[in-house]
This record gives sequence, structure tokens and C-alpha cells, in this order.
Amino acid sequence: MKPETLFYIIIAILVISFILDQVLDSLNAKHFSDPLPLELQDVFEEEDYKKSQRYKKERYKFSILTSAISLIVTILFFFLDGFAYVDSLARSVSNNEIIIALVFFGIIMIASDFLSTPFSYYSTFVIEEKYGFNKTTRKTFFFDKLKGWLMGAIIGGLLLGAIIWFYQSTGKNFWLYAWGIITVFTVLMNLFYARFIVPLFNKQTPLKKGTLRSQIETYASEVGFTLDKIFVIDGSKRSTKANAYFSGFGSEKRVTLYDTLIKDLDEEEIVAVLAHEVGHYKRNHIIINLFMAIITTGFTLWLLSLFIGNPLLSQTLNVSQPSFHIGLIAFGVLYSPISGITSLLMNYLSRKFEYQADNFAKQTYAAPPLISGLKKLSKNSLSNLTPHPLYVFAHYSHPTLLQRFRNLKK
Repeated sequence: MKPETLFYIIIAILVISFILDQVLDSLNAKHFSDPLPLELQDVFEEEDYKKSQRYKKERYKFSILTSAISLIVTILFFFLDGFAYVDSLARSVSNNEIIIALVFFGIIMIASDFLSTPFSYYSTFVIEEKYGFNKTTRKTFFFDKLKGWLMGAIIGGLLLGAIIWFYQSTGKNFWLYAWGIITVFTVLMNLFYARFIVPLFNKQTPLKKGTLRSQIETYASEVGFTLDKIFVIDGSKRSTKANAYFSGFGSEKRVTLYDTLIKDLDEEEIVAVLAHEVGHYKRNHIIINLFMAIITTGFTLWLLSLFIGNPLLSQTLNVSQPSFHIGLIAFGVLYSPISGITSLLMNYLSRKFEYQADNFAKQTYAAPPLISGLKKLSKNSLSNLTPHPLYVFAHYSHPTLLQRFRNLKK
């Protein structure tokens, strides 16, 4: 295959992916003004529902703009030999391939973030602010950016450097060593994310003694679930939207409640939401998801090892000197259709797990408080209650509120 042919295949993948996303978004947008199903009539008052429709339409129009600009900038970068230019800049810094790759990706990531920051700023301080969601200060917004850059440089740099070193040392077998180090990193992140990463962005405090903690501990004891680490996170520092999640496993497992969740739901509803999260743990969903992520990573790295040494990948981007980092860029785009398929499968599995967790909560606690809690959360986040089925299939990791309601009512 000629480099020119592969180049236009890459451009076609980018354009087709954009078109498919726009078609799905358009189909979904046509349902924004649908009447609410009878079962969900009590979620919104009429004025609140109109507000949710305005919010969805505004976010949709904004997503069209950002996606279109992103596609145009990306395609121009390909056609104007942007990767070759950045590669030459990186090579002017060092002759070491690892340092060249780190500088290359550093330039790409920082430039990308600079381009996306105005859109992120507008989303946060105009759209989210307009509908009462934003609580982020400008100081927090930019400090989050800085922390994200530092974390990306340290963690991403170490992982990428290690992978390239394995590639230089072991050739095509590098994928096995890379898979091993990424697996260790993934397991450690699952274990210690809440302990070491979350505090960089949010404050976590143990849930104080009181009726809520007593109810949670009583429920956990009844279902044979050891739970002594219950934390409250200051989610209201950035948004009014609420959440709760489990993290870690073994002695590191903990439950984290957003302070907004405690504010929005009554205690019975909070326990019902936690019963759902315990269901995930009891049904081994956390371990299964971790295992699936590890297998997917291994498959991707194995596939990468088959192509990364081919000079055609670098030639496709008009780079004369073949290198791991240029090949990785080309491979990333070529692999995106496969990653799209695996994403569909993971979303399907995730929706199935959500039903199982809901059923666990219904069987071990009660369905009504979970239903009322989910309705409140949907109302407070102005959720789309009438999404198009194809959009749900492609993008939703959770069933719709209507689907969950009907399942819980069985």
C-alpha cells in the first residue's frame, strides 16, 4: 500500500466518525421535545421541563460547533504536515528517542489543550452557569488545568517512556512488557485512586456520625458487606450535580458521597443509591470491568506490535525517519473503528450491570426510594428523559431512567 492511500484512509476514518456522531446526535436532538412517558410525568414541573429542553438544545448546538472545529483543525494538521513539523521540533531538542517522543507528545497535548480551553471555559462559565450548575471559580478552573498537565506529564511520561524503552530493548515482544506495566498501573490506580489522586482536586472527609451513617452501616451489616470507610467529597466546589461511587477493593474499598447528593436526597434514598453501588461490588462488576480493561489493553498493544515497526506508518504522515511516536499517531486513528466496537460492547455490558445492581438494591433494600432518588437526580441535572434508542445504544453506559423505572417496578 502506498503512503498516500493510507493517508486518505486515515482522513476518511476521521470524517466518517464525525458524520456518524452527528447523525446520532441529530436523531437524539429530534426527541428533545417529546412528551414525557406517563411513568416519568412527576419528574419535572412544566417550567422545569422547558428549562431542561433549552439546556439540551444549547448543549447540542455547542457540541456541533466544537466537534466541527476539532475535525477541521485535525484535518488541517494532517494536510499541512503538522506531525512532521512537531517531530522536527522535538528532534532539535535531543537525539534520544524517548526524550524526542516525550517532547513530541508534550507539544501535541499542550497545543490541543490550549485550543480546547476556550470551549471548556465557555461550557463551564456560560452554559453551565446559565442553568445553575456551575460552582467552579476561575481560579479552580485554571488550577485544575495546571494539575492535569502536571499529572499527565509525570504519569503519562513515565508510562510512555517505559513502553518505548521496552520497544527498543525487546522489539516486537515489547507489547508483553508494556501490557504488564500498564496492568500493574491500572490495578494500583483502582486501589489507591481515591487515596492519592482525588485529594489533589477535592477534599474528602469521613461521614460524620449520625442517622445517615448509622443507616448505611446497618444496611451494610445486613448484606454482609464490610464498610468502614465512608467519605463525603466536596463536589459542590465545581458543580451542583450529584454522584456517589465505590472505589478500590479489599481493604482499600470505600464509598464516596458527593455533598450535593446528601443535600438533594433524603437518607432513605441515599441508602438505596448505596445499595445499588453495593450491588456492583457484590456482583463482582468492579473486578470484571478491571479484567475487561486489562484484556482490551493487551489486545490493543498486541495489535500495535504488529504494525508499529512498519515505516509506512511514518511515511503516511510525511515523516522520513520512522519512529515509535509517529507510528503510534497513525495507528491510533486506524484503530479507532475497532475501539468504537469495543466501546459499544463495554457500554452494553455496563448497562447490563446497572440492571443487576438495581435488582440487588430492590431485593436487599427497597425499590421505591431508589426510584424516587433517581428521579430527583435526573431532575436536578436536567437529564434527557426521551433519548433516541440508537443514541442510547451507542453512548449510554447506564440504561435510561424509564428503563430503570420499569425494571425496578417488575
